[in-house]
Amino acid sequence: MLEEYDIDNLNPRPNPYAKELKKQVTIKMSPTVIDYFKGEATEIGMPYQTLINLYLMDCVKSHKKLDMRWK
Repeated sequence: MLEEYDIDNLNPRPNPYAKELKKQVTIKMSPTVIDYFKGEATEIGMPYQTLINLYLMDCVKSHKKLDMRWK
């Protein structure tokens, strides 16, 4: 390994995932919702925040609309 590298000659290329970088947010959720996703995530072996993100991305891709009617 070299002690020093010439960064200009490394031929950098753009990160193809740069537009999809995650952004940290704070959101208030019901403990019931969090417990549900934690349980589901434990069953499949992934972090619950990742599972929530995947679920929301599925909503975005399929253009799901919330059907909410108050009685």
